[in-house]
Amino acid sequence: MLASLSPGRYRGLKNASLSAADTFGIVAFDQRGSYRKMMGADASYAQLCQVKTEIIEALSQSASAVLTDPIYGMGAALRMSPRAGLLLALEKSGYSGDSSYRKTELIPSWTAQKIRHAGADAVKFMVYYHPESGALANELEALIGKVVAQCHACDLPVFLEPMSYSLDAAVSKDSAEFAETRPAVVIETARRLSRTGADVLKLEAPQDIAQNQDEAAWHAACEQVSAASAVPWVLLSAGVDFAQFERQLRVACAAGASGFLAGRAIWKEAAPMSSAARADFMAGVAARRLDALLEIAARDARPWSDFYAPPTFDATWYESYS
Repeated sequence: MLASLSPGRYRGLKNASLSAADTFGIVAFDQRGSYRKMMGADASYAQLCQVKTEIIEALSQSASAVLTDPIYGMGAALRMSPRAGLLLALEKSGYSGDSSYRKTELIPSWTAQKIRHAGADAVKFMVYYHPESGALANELEALIGKVVAQCHACDLPVFLEPMSYSLDAAVSKDSAEFAETRPAVVIETARRLSRTGADVLKLEAPQDIAQNQDEAAWHAACEQVSAASAVPWVLLSAGVDFAQFERQLRVACAAGASGFLAGRAIWKEAAPMSSAARADFMAGVAARRLDALLEIAARDARPWSDFYAPPTFDATWYESYS
């Protein structure tokens, strides 16, 4: 039996999706700390907002939705195409604690209610998560449950983004050693966190493309993610190049993913360009990249409506709606 969503959450997913397919083709540009580093120490707040606006405005013409942040992205949200849905990030950039014990914090003075008031269709919440981190994993699951409840109280769906990391400070996430464990980590993360109440999972590819080029292995791992997850999941780009992400997305959608939520693979070269060069890049290279990804998501991805039924109504439904 399909889960029935509340009106706001169902409309939020509809507004964020490719309407004919009920799949997701979402552009992400919610970077903050890494964005400042990308643009250099001399970049002003106004410049950071303007670059984000130019990129988001261009890509929103085709994307099913855009994910951005309240720090640099709200002006961009007001300039983007009205046909695209809007997701806003809730978490603070980065993490507290050390590299092997990563704690998530919320943006101060920023709430689900404010995200609803700002006109967003959904909330994105990112956590660094490892299912074997013991008490920290339990603490994060409790935090996720609290955030989800607050978002659902505002009738906003939640896109939950768990990012894996190494529990051993001596073992890099980019290493072959971590790559061996990564499929199991991503699959178990999907199993556990898809049962926290989040509406959609935003997941990294379970196989590290830098360590494993076997697409059959990618497909098998993505099928296991799909089997483990109780909710729809979308693939994030995690900073890989476009050609790599296009390959990953083809495999993931064929194995049950419901589309993508990708950023730098589409637009990263454009950020440091001049405004004129950026406009040319966005109208040419970035637009072609996005169109290619949207075609895959529309054709091959699993509809999120396979998981969720629309709400039903009677003549007095609104009296008890809260």
